Amino acid sequence: MKLREAVRATTHWVPFVARTVGYGLVSLCIGPLTREHRASLWAMRAWCRASVRGLDIQVDASGLDNVPHDAPFIYCSNHQSLVDILVLGSVLPGDYKWAAKRSLMRIPFIGWHLRLSGHVPVDRGAGPKAAAAVVERLREVLSRGKPLLIFPEGTRSEDGIVRPFKAGAFSAAVGSDVPILPVAIEGTHQLMRKGAFDLGHGVLRHVAVKVGAPLHATRHGDEGARVDELRDRTRAAIVRMHRSIGGSCADDPADAGDTDTEARHRHANGDGSSLSP
Repeated sequence: MKLREAVRATTHWVPFVARTVGYGLVSLCIGPLTREHRASLWAMRAWCRASVRGLDIQVDASGLDNVPHDAPFIYCSNHQSLVDILVLGSVLPGDYKWAAKRSLMRIPFIGWHLRLSGHVPVDRGAGPKAAAAVVERLREVLSRGKPLLIFPEGTRSEDGIVRPFKAGAFSAAVGSDVPILPVAIEGTHQLMRKGAFDLGHGVLRHVAVKVGAPLHATRHGDEGARVDELRDRTRAAIVRMHRSIGGSCADDPADAGDTDTEARHRHANGDGSSLSP
């Protein structure tokens, strides 16, 4: 790392670490004393909002009126950067739980908060048995009436383009009979690319977030087919929303297939809306 990059990284992350420790102490010390760890939820949201402001990021959020308020659901978002967690945490409502890499659980304060608040650790590439165990943990969270936030790409995109989705979130949604809420985020990839140490210099720190209408699994077919159909339809919706807020997408034949699949199901509904239970 060059000296200039080191200075920028210090300017960005020293205040961030201080905020993390401060809000982390609130979560760890006061959270267990409050009903459903509400102080921990407050601390998480305040940490995200203060960090977004501290990093001079402007967030333009739309579609928040699509968020259900009386039942569990799963936020599914594309993933561009480590900054996504801060941005989404600053605007998405609800006491949702993240599906977070297990390695994050070992980070002081952040990891301690994640464990205390009931977020779900995920072991990437650990095999089918571990994946099935994660899906079961996701279903347990939903059974308690809590929403989830999942990045179905499984990792951050290296170029900001929406990648293929893994099936875990959609298996949990079908098994628990809850809707998927598609979320598109654009702009964090330009702020902090994968492998970068800081947010760069002289960039426009503007991020757009768009929340789509809830998507329900079809009632027809076996569970595996329903999971695949919901996954493809969700990805198609996120790709369209991502384009609408300025994102670029690869010429992926799967996109056309996803769109055709959704069009067929909309036609079957007869009103152009997404499928309902």
